[in-house]
Amino acid sequence: QVQLVESGGGLVQAGGSLRLSCAASGSIFSDKDMAWYHQAPGKQRMLVASITTADITNYADSVKGRFTISRDSAKNTVYLQMNSLKPEDTGVYYCRASKTRGTTLIFSFWGQGTQVTVSS
Repeated sequence: QVQLVESGGGLVQAGGSLRLSCAASGSIFSDKDMAWYHQAPGKQRMLVASITTADITNYADSVKGRFTISRDSAKNTVYLQMNSLKPEDTGVYYCRASKTRGTTLIFSFWGQGTQVTVSS
């Protein structure tokens, strides 16, 4: 079992920055892939950024060059640095921990989400 707690959301003006944090507990952190998802109002949850256990990162095209995902295994925490924020970045951001073996998903855990609102 993994517990994930997100923090760092808030209200920011367009062009501003926020750093989201996701603290993990309950199991070994370093053997899990981590990711951030964005759910805009009335829309599906979409992958924003991910980082593997080997620190390989991947980003949605809409955030490339603006967002950076990182992980600190000593603190069991994954971060999402969000710069040059746009109104369309508004929504709830969820942290996810997962583990796969080949193409098989072994487990997936989600945090409760943190709200980000970007005003124009």
